[in-house]
Amino acid sequence: MDDRIAKQVAFALEIDKEKNVFRQTHLSGHGRNENDAEHAWHMAIMAYLLKEYSNEPVDISKVMIMCLIHDIVEIDAGDTYAYDTEGLATQKAREDAAKERIFSILPEDQKEEFTRLFDEFEECRTAESKFAHAMDNFQPLILNNSNGGGDWKQHNVDAASVYGRQSKTKAGSEKIYEITDKILKENIAKGSLRSDP
Repeated sequence: MDDRIAKQVAFALEIDKEKNVFRQTHLSGHGRNENDAEHAWHMAIMAYLLKEYSNEPVDISKVMIMCLIHDIVEIDAGDTYAYDTEGLATQKAREDAAKERIFSILPEDQKEEFTRLFDEFEECRTAESKFAHAMDNFQPLILNNSNGGGDWKQHNVDAASVYGRQSKTKAGSEKIYEITDKILKENIAKGSLRSDP
């Protein structure tokens, strides 16, 4: 095996570890916690399915690859729950170190490409990254809603925190934000989501 393909195969094997990183979100039907690989696959398919609702035209293959690689860093950094203020304070440093180690397994040109895509997603300035963020927010939201808002309830999350996070959804898709707003209002009404901060 030549050096290039050996590095690519090593990376393919390394990212298999993403299947062992479990998130706070549960699968629909009150299933077990989902893992990062399932989350990435699900949101990539959703991005393709819902692309017509992006606020701006997007290169959907770029959106999908962003969806698929955005949580690879959690192999080293671990999953940081969206409403864990302590974890969020150190998230960037942990993920930057993980990005360097994991993407360095690749040949240099692919390391640069994946790093560029990861950073573009994180900066959330382009049409593609905004739509990918909308998917990253909407996917766990619909799973949580399908489970009666149980994850919000379990973590005692307040509506203002969820709405704050969903501003990125609105930047990527007004239509998906409309649905998000409806879901959140329903969960506030039934007590799954605290209305007070």
